[in-house]
Amino acid sequence: MLIDFRELLFGTRDLISQQVELEMNTINNGVSSYDIVKKEPFELCLTKVGKGKFHISAKSFVRLRIPCDRCLEPVDTDVDFVIDESVDMAEASEDEESEEKDYIDGYNLDVDKLVFSEILLSMPRKILCKEDCKGLCLVCGANLNIAECGCDRSVLDPRMSVFKDILNDFKEV
Repeated sequence: MLIDFRELLFGTRDLISQQVELEMNTINNGVSSYDIVKKEPFELCLTKVGKGKFHISAKSFVRLRIPCDRCLEPVDTDVDFVIDESVDMAEASEDEESEEKDYIDGYNLDVDKLVFSEILLSMPRKILCKEDCKGLCLVCGANLNIAECGCDRSVLDPRMSVFKDILNDFKEV
């Protein structure tokens, strides 16, 4: 969704408050893609704070379907985001090294791009389906939350692996 903010910059309005809804249905961070299973309309406010300057504010959440970090089962996770951005149009056009604001294109604000970056910053680092998730078997890949697979998953000290190889060779004789 694009919001035209020319009225705000050129003095006819001091506030643009608009009910907006996200158009995107997935979040793709370049490595993984997560489905958005719930999104609600939210209030986005653009407030003029000076000549060529305005402030963007909003608060909402999305529910993403993210795989568990241990067993890969899908987990519906609420991600709250808060938008609190200041934009200086004069600074952005003069200084090439200023903070890049890819959500502004001319005199339009791209709500999806703005919210996308805030969601990425707000996503939790670790997602678990439950606190005591057992994960996947390192040998056969079975989900250990459902049933034990019976594989030998004992981890030996790597310095002792030579002795294990000798023992295994001895058993074959």
